[in-house]
Amino acid sequence: NTMRDAMIAGTTLNIFNKHSDRVRMANIAQMVNVLQAVILTEGSKMLLTPTYHVFDLYKEHQGATLIDSFIESTQIGEDCYAVQNLQESTSMDDDGNINSTLCNISATDSYDVELTVFDEDIKSVKARILTNRINAFNTFENPTEVKVKEFTDFTIKNNKLQFKIPACSVLAIQLA
Repeated sequence: NTMRDAMIAGTTLNIFNKHSDRVRMANIAQMVNVLQAVILTEGSKMLLTPTYHVFDLYKEHQGATLIDSFIESTQIGEDCYAVQNLQESTSMDDDGNINSTLCNISATDSYDVELTVFDEDIKSVKARILTNRINAFNTFENPTEVKVKEFTDFTIKNNKLQFKIPACSVLAIQLA
C-alpha cells in the first residue's frame, strides 16, 4: 500500500463527494491485510497504511453538505492515460466549517493554488497533509514513513487562501 494507492483513494473519495446526490453510501470491502488495506497486521504488530490516512483526512465530509466547487487543472499523462493533475471536493459541516480536500496526483510537480471563499470571511484555517514519494509506504520496521502532518505553508490575502500543493499529496483544509 503506497502513496500511489493513497492518490487513488483520495481521487475516488473526491468523485464520491462530488456525486453525493447519487452516491448515498460507499464502503470499503475489506480493511485489514488485503490489497489497499487501511490496516496491516503481523502477529501482535499493527500499522496504518497511506490509505488509512486518506480516509482520516476525508472524515470531515461525512454527514456534511456538498458545496459547489471547482479547481483549475491540467491534464498529465499521455494520450488515453491522461488525467487531471488536481482533484477536489468541498462540503460544509453542521458547525458551518468549510472542508475542502485536494489531491495532487502528479508524482513530480507541485502547483500554486488559490482557494476563494464567497459569502464568508476566512477567520481560521486548519490543514493537514499526506505527502511523500509516489512509491513510499509504511513497514513494520518504519511504520510512520508515510503519515499525516500539519500543513501551515499558506497565506490569506483578500479572503483568499494561497498555497503550493506538493507533488503526490492529499490535503485537507478546514476553514472557519
